[in-house]
Amino acid sequence: MTLSRRDFLKLMGGSALVSCTLNASVFNSSKPYIREAQYYNSLDNNMVECILCPNRCRLKEGGIGACGVRVNQNGQLQTLVYGRLCSLNNDPIEKKPLYHFMPGKNAISVATPGCNLHCKFCQNWTISQANPDEISTQYVSPNRLVATANKYDSPIIAFTYSEPIIFYEYMYDVANQESDVKNVMISAGFIEEKPLKQLCEVLDGIKIDLKSFSNDFYRELVSGRLEPVLKTLQTIKESGTWLEIVYLVIPTHNDDMDEIKEMCGWIVENLGPEVPIHFTRFHPSYKMKNLPPTPLKTLDNAYEIAKQEGINYPYVGNVPQHKGENTYCPDCGSEVISRQGFFIRNNKLENGQCPECGHAIPGVWQ
Repeated sequence: MTLSRRDFLKLMGGSALVSCTLNASVFNSSKPYIREAQYYNSLDNNMVECILCPNRCRLKEGGIGACGVRVNQNGQLQTLVYGRLCSLNNDPIEKKPLYHFMPGKNAISVATPGCNLHCKFCQNWTISQANPDEISTQYVSPNRLVATANKYDSPIIAFTYSEPIIFYEYMYDVANQESDVKNVMISAGFIEEKPLKQLCEVLDGIKIDLKSFSNDFYRELVSGRLEPVLKTLQTIKESGTWLEIVYLVIPTHNDDMDEIKEMCGWIVENLGPEVPIHFTRFHPSYKMKNLPPTPLKTLDNAYEIAKQEGINYPYVGNVPQHKGENTYCPDCGSEVISRQGFFIRNNKLENGQCPECGHAIPGVWQ
């Protein structure tokens, strides 16, 4: 269910949209979405260094970080998007995609403008590459968001669409609320280890977009680096927070099967065979509209390579009615969850176990 603009405003208790321009008048206590950032160092000459993500932006007075939402104001790093939502929808959790996390349930899904990466193939570039003053937003406090999830019988809040790392403080405060609502982050994983560890203490699940297994790809198409993302994956796994991986297969850029084989081997060795990986179909978008959609044969090959390398739960995404949508018991081969697109057709799991052989399927099932 997607909330209409009118319903969104009514739900959040106001009719006036919040707008912001980057000038001195913005920085005052009457703007609830302007907050001091949690992770930064103060430097000489009123400069600051953001230490939230590996970009490590060093900002002069008035300087704005690569994410577009953190600014140095009088020697203090401020976030411009605390609770400043530009998107709020009620989505199936399968849309994230998270296949081993409360299947069939809905998640109140939220985003603010901004991103600390700049993917040339971004599907949500209209918000991820936007500054906060370029699009309409509405302030929603953490307790108001939790109340919204309860009102719409959604047992999950998902931080998604853009890059939740850039609204770190808000995400942490929402997830740290005393509530039965679970919290998941849908992220590219470009974050420093210390803030990530703190975040893992309050999140219930994380899906990481592993863009490629090539640092050249990250540098040229993402404006990032591979190594910090690999470290993120290891940190999440070590924390015990539920983890799934998505690999968007882009023709001619990250579809080399030898590289995919190497990546799958790394996952098994460093994260274990139980971490699901979703090979999803690319569709032309943003600055890469000249490429075709991913051939189905390429996705089939990646799926089979993952199984051969020992990954127990490979999936194929963005291809409705593909066998790779379903979950199979790695012990006896039985189909335990069947899906069609974002919807569950049949869930045979019994207390997280295969009904045929009793094998425990890892995940968050209730």
